[in-house]
Amino acid sequence: MAPSLTKSGSDAVTLPVGHIPSPFAVDGSKLTANGHVILSEVPPNITVTPSLYTNVDKSITAVGSFLGFDAGKPSSRHVVPIGKLKNTKFMSIFRFKVWWTTHWVGSNGRDVENETQMIILEKSDSGRPYVLLLPLIEGSFRSSFQSGADDNLDICVESGSTKATARKFNSILYLHAGEDPFALVKDAMKVVNRHLGTFKLLDDKTPPGIVDKFGWCTWDAFYLTVNPQGILEGVKNLVDGGCPPGLVLIDDGWQSIGFDSDPITQEGMHQAVAGEQMPCRLLKFQENYKFRDYVSPRIEDKKGMRAFVEDLKEEFKSVEFVYVWHALCGYWGGLRPGAPTLPECEVVRPKLSPGLEKTMEDLAVDKIISTGIGLVPPEIADQMYEGLHSHLEAVGIDGVKVDVIHILEMLCENYGGRVELAKAYYKALTASVKKHFKGNGVIASMEHCNDFMFLGTEAISLGRVGDDFWSEATESSGDPNGTFWLQGCHMVHCAYNSLWMGNFIHPDWDMFQSTHPCAAFHAASRAISGGPIYVSDTVGKHNFELLRKLVLPDGSILRCGYYALPTRDCLFEDPLHDGKTMLKIWNLNKYTGVIGAFNCQGGGWSPETRRNQSFFECSNTVTSKTNAKDIEWNSGKNPIPVEGVKTFAMYFSQAKKLLLTKPSENLEIALEPFNFELITVAPVSVFGNKSVHFAPIGLVNMLNTGGAIQLLAFDEEKNLVQIGVRGTGEMRVFSSERLVACRIDGRDVEFKYEEYMVVVEVPWPSSSNMSIVEYLF
Repeated sequence: MAPSLTKSGSDAVTLPVGHIPSPFAVDGSKLTANGHVILSEVPPNITVTPSLYTNVDKSITAVGSFLGFDAGKPSSRHVVPIGKLKNTKFMSIFRFKVWWTTHWVGSNGRDVENETQMIILEKSDSGRPYVLLLPLIEGSFRSSFQSGADDNLDICVESGSTKATARKFNSILYLHAGEDPFALVKDAMKVVNRHLGTFKLLDDKTPPGIVDKFGWCTWDAFYLTVNPQGILEGVKNLVDGGCPPGLVLIDDGWQSIGFDSDPITQEGMHQAVAGEQMPCRLLKFQENYKFRDYVSPRIEDKKGMRAFVEDLKEEFKSVEFVYVWHALCGYWGGLRPGAPTLPECEVVRPKLSPGLEKTMEDLAVDKIISTGIGLVPPEIADQMYEGLHSHLEAVGIDGVKVDVIHILEMLCENYGGRVELAKAYYKALTASVKKHFKGNGVIASMEHCNDFMFLGTEAISLGRVGDDFWSEATESSGDPNGTFWLQGCHMVHCAYNSLWMGNFIHPDWDMFQSTHPCAAFHAASRAISGGPIYVSDTVGKHNFELLRKLVLPDGSILRCGYYALPTRDCLFEDPLHDGKTMLKIWNLNKYTGVIGAFNCQGGGWSPETRRNQSFFECSNTVTSKTNAKDIEWNSGKNPIPVEGVKTFAMYFSQAKKLLLTKPSENLEIALEPFNFELITVAPVSVFGNKSVHFAPIGLVNMLNTGGAIQLLAFDEEKNLVQIGVRGTGEMRVFSSERLVACRIDGRDVEFKYEEYMVVVEVPWPSSSNMSIVEYLF
């Protein structure tokens, strides 16, 4: 029996000798962490059990605890108070829609939103550590938080099926404490990974190659009218503009679908328009007539999807990956019952849980509920994925964007509950991805829930961390300010969700349009997100001046080495509608850090209206302070050593200025609404007999300036610095002294020395992927 910390626990045992004590304890009716109260009036049916996973990782020095309870009688859904949360600042991630989560802050139990996936309590000056409260899966049940009466924090534990019941849980919630909020989450996930054994951490997986390529998605360009000729024309325009895509993502509109009112042999794609396609069901695994009827102009008698993909890659050499979209259940409405060549299926009417009923109204959900899903029974879900993916592989498709993922929880009544149904589907999907798409050729989407994170990420290593980019054509409710505040919402969703999701999947911040009024705002965030960069521009409508700040001539990008996260001083603040907080995010390149500052104020979640809405009164100029310590330099697989560094060079991309600062010296930034600043931060080194102070900055014509630097070497004897540069354009470094000479790939080149920066033009290399720039003193 595991040791219990409940006051009256009859199963309490002595911890083994040498066991690291847990910081959590139940003192009377108080749950404490290192002696500091985190929850009061804890009910007597709550159990707290120290984790025995003490040797998961040498970096983990704290021991967490699992929380459970005995409800007294079996049920398929329990809502149980675990104690009162009072006057303790927290940040959380909750589901504002069925598919999507976002950031929320508060200080009391009443502030907690429904369907909250995790909570972090802020550390206190009196010694209380950061505390993570993470709802888990146990047996056939999953859990989430919601507010209870009188500031109680309630845990909602549900199976989703009246046929799956239980009364007692031992580890439905995990508690972890620490002094570093970023290490706190990562360490906790390592323990939970060992505990559940149902997923793989991102650190143990490799994201697909598309993360290093510029991409074009067809959705906002065509919606459901996507067609081969349009795609070819769209790629040609990008190539001609100097921004060749390495990824083409064919979104919804390529499949053979129909309405139930159509003959089962008749494709209904021509009748469907964007926003009205949800009742449609899949008729066959093969592509629809638009792609079936494609005839290659290169090879006689060559036609169909395979011919199209081959022509696309042959004509445009930059295109290395072609992905297509499909829903988890085949299509929005699932499969058509009785359709020839498809697996058997049954139309199941979705049912929202009480928690989901309190999420934001969603057109897709409404339509799906009204018409149902053609669901393949879980025991033969592998037939659906094998049929679909084997065909796609045969016609040259390299991977899939799997959308509408969190639908299963609404369909699970007769399938053992949400956890059991999810296990079966994700097992089948994982096996198919491993067989047909190299094990990682997937973008997960509409997947923001702990069911997916804990059960669906054994192989999937890339996923969306924000809701959809809202183009001008799709902005909601006719709100004239939606063009702007929705973009701020999107950015905040992505930044904060990554703190949780980045442990499972590599964060994908979604596409955007380069001609949107907030295009530069989006581009700046994508440039330093660490994820893929792709646009959904309408054919022939591009802002190439902006795109060339993101894309290299070969279709690759300057991707950061980690994934962007909010800075510590933003974690427990509200960058959307408190009128004062600036969103700041950080990331690491190989030799530099980067800070992104964004004014996102002006709209967000409203607990009263249960929707995202404009808060125009909050949209004003905001100020913030930043310094080199905003960057978590020890993060990721390639941390940057900064211990002992006395000076940092900070280059402001928009202001085009360089400032030298001490490690803790604050600089003030002021930003007008929906404006941004990107700051490249480089440790200053002192070298040579002249004691030259030197720091690399990077290609200042690129938004991720420091991402261009791939090599940095100092030759003390020769008074020389060598930098490997990937890309082309204006290269800058900080130098306290003027150079004697500058060489690129062994040839002397002209340079300028201005404001303590050496400026040189780096050409695109002809024979390698990097230019070697030498600075001689």
